[in-house]
Parts: sequence; structure tokens; C-alpha cells
Amino acid sequence: MTGSTQQKPVLLLVEDDPGLLSQLRWCFDDFEILTAQNRDEAIAQLRRGEPSVVTLDLGLPPDPGGATEGLATLEQILSLAPETKVIVVTGNNDRDNAVRAVALGAYDFYQKPVDADILNLIVKRAHRLFELEAENRRLSARQTTEPLPGLVAASPEMLKVCRTVEKVAPTDATTLLLGDSGTGKEVVAQALHGLSRRKQGPFVAINCAAIPENLLESELFGYEKGAFTGAVKQTRGKIEYADGGTLFLDEVGDLPMPLQAKLLRFLQERVIERIGGRGEIPVDVRVVCATHQDLSTLIDEDRFREDLFYRISEITIHIPALKDRTGDAHLLARVLLERFAGKQGRTMRGFSQDAQSAIERHDWPGNVRELENRIKRAVIMAEGNQVTAEDLELSADGEDPLMLNLRRVRDEAEGKAVRRTLQMVGGNISRAAELLGVSRPTLYDLLKKHDLGRQTEE
Repeated sequence: MTGSTQQKPVLLLVEDDPGLLSQLRWCFDDFEILTAQNRDEAIAQLRRGEPSVVTLDLGLPPDPGGATEGLATLEQILSLAPETKVIVVTGNNDRDNAVRAVALGAYDFYQKPVDADILNLIVKRAHRLFELEAENRRLSARQTTEPLPGLVAASPEMLKVCRTVEKVAPTDATTLLLGDSGTGKEVVAQALHGLSRRKQGPFVAINCAAIPENLLESELFGYEKGAFTGAVKQTRGKIEYADGGTLFLDEVGDLPMPLQAKLLRFLQERVIERIGGRGEIPVDVRVVCATHQDLSTLIDEDRFREDLFYRISEITIHIPALKDRTGDAHLLARVLLERFAGKQGRTMRGFSQDAQSAIERHDWPGNVRELENRIKRAVIMAEGNQVTAEDLELSADGEDPLMLNLRRVRDEAEGKAVRRTLQMVGGNISRAAELLGVSRPTLYDLLKKHDLGRQTEE
């Protein structure tokens, strides 16, 4: 299989004259051509192909002799895809409508009869501007969607985490990161290090669950020559290597009980002893711990020391699961698609409608790590220049994503608010209406609308 070739940009030609449309198709060798002969076809092709440039004949049916349908099509195109460059094509004596189209937001206009070379030049110039603006948006988005180095997020839930990290990072407080596997705990730990006064020092990470118990002590604390069979030289542990920097203990909940006692002593005294050693070695290090486990449960089961828990949790930061981060799945998907497509040398034009729906509906049990894996595979396997739900190996059952239907978003939020209020007041209508700030008749209408009548009492 040969490497991927650079894919052509998309040009949409909207023209009701079949002869002229057929002629124009062959004038743009550098573009992938889509065609439409009326407004409905144009909007369908716009949604399907996401063209960078559109040439639009203003004289479209049912008003081929005028410009009302063409101007309406222009406004709809710019409403749905404001970045798209639209070049309006008008009759020879229709300069007024051409100027009006530009005032509405068209990129440029061209008057018939069509000179293919000149129109080609205008289209190429429009596409180049589209590319420059897209690159500028990408650069701006990269700044606004990375509130912390390496962390892509825009949801209120994660921005709250970022603000906490910014406050905690300049201190030496031992910090505990709680969150499911794949939520990005190590990325947050690196941000804590990168924003601290220790950022010039080492960042040393060790996964307590990935190293066999009989090796973990020597990995953490090091050993002296001859301390045990095979100890042929003095070896420093991870804690010593982190001196002057940050030590990140991932999956600290899997730390064996004997090592928990030794770690507790280090956190209290800030000195270590290598295995087989007799001298105490002072270590200046900031400690960040993380786990996906419920440490309270482990404490109740006598599998985690309560005194160690209080030592490692001077500051506790809860990192939400991806499904609880409003809108971040779509944002991350776009950023990851751009990243992986660049590495594969492919030009991808985003996600199909069914892929967007699938991303919205999937629960992401593997969190960001699962999303990364699915996007990486999709970029490799996708046959077209858009990622589909099939490429992601996700189901796209049902309707469009909630975020694409504002009325449904409002209805969902409204129903949730009414339901929660009724639960809070035990179904009391008068009290619920008061808390919601609506009249009793209005609340009755809402109950009927959301089928909540059985949860109420007078």
C-alpha cells in the first residue's frame, strides 16, 4: 500500500444551467468538485462536503431571472459555514445585486460570461485566504483550548480543575489527584510541576501498580552494593532522582502496606535510607500522588494507611471523567484528529454527522485514552476524508447530537431542573413553583410537558 496523497480542497459550484455547470466542472483541476442546481442541493452539498469555496449563481430557481433565491442561498450558506468563501456569479447587467451580495458577506463577485481562467484565479485566491484564516483559527484555538500545558479542555468542569492547579502549583503541598483511568492525571501532575518553582528540576514518575512488589522498594528507595543477590553496584532510587523536582506516584492505592509505612516516614522526615544502607539521605522533592481507587474504602478494608492518606492529600484534586466534561469530547476529538492526521500525512475534513452523534452519545469508559486510541485508528483506517462512526467503531444510533439541537438542549435542562426541584421538595407543587420562580399554572404545564405529574402532591 502506497502512502496517502495530499487530498484536494473542495469547491462547490451552484449553477442552474446544466450546460455551463458541465463546462465549469473541468475548469478546476486543483479542486474536488461538487455541484448543485438549486438551494436545497447546495445546502445538502455544503453539509456533506464542507467546501472551502463556493461559486454561486444568483439566478437560481424559482427566480432564475432575479436574485432573491440566490441571495437567500448566500445568507443560508454563510449562516451554516461562515468561514466558507462564496463567489457570486451574476448576469452582465446585475452589478447592484453583486454589490449587495458582497455587503451580505460574499467574498467576491464575477459577472457572466464566464472566463474560466479568471474565475479559476479568483477561486484559488479565495481558497488561499480560507487556508490562512483556518490556520490562524487553529493557532488561536490552541492557545484557548490548552488552559494548562498539554491539557486540552474548555469545559467548566476542567477549567475549575485548571484554576486549582494554578493556585496549588507554586506551593510544595503534597497533592493527591483522584480520577478514573485515562482521565489525564499524569498530564495534570506535569502541569503542577511545570508551573512550580521546581520546573527546572526533574519530573520523575513511577507507576506503583506496574512494578512487582518485590522490586518496588528498590525502585523507589535504591540500594547499596551487596544489599541483596544481584546488587552489584550502588543504585539510586526514583525518590533520589527526583531531588530538586517533582516525584509523581501514580496508582498510589496499589502501594503494598510495608512500603506505605516507609513512604510515610519519608514524607514526615524528608530523608530516605537505601536498601542495605545505614545513612540517612535528605531529599528535597515535591510529591504528587494519583489513584483511580476509592482510598476511603481501602482504609476501611485495612489496605491503605489512614495516616498516609492525610499526608498525601494536603490538597486533593478530583479530575472528572470525560463523559462529565461538557463538550470536551468533541473538542479533544478535533484536536486529536488534527494531530494524528498530520503525523500520517493525511488531510482530514473533520467528522461526519454520524461520527459527531456517536462521540456525543458514547460514555467513554476509557476516558481520554480511549478517545485517543479510537481517533488514531480512525485516521489510519478511514477511506474518505471525513471520519465516520464506523471508522471510530462506534454506534451512531438515534438523532443528531444534543449540542446541535438547541431546542432539545433547553428541553432537557428544563426537565432536569423541574425533576430535581420536585425531588428536593418532596413533590410539593407550591414550594417547587416558588423555587423555580414560576407560577403554579406554568409549573403544571411543565409537568405535563415532561410527563412528571406522578411525582407531585398538592
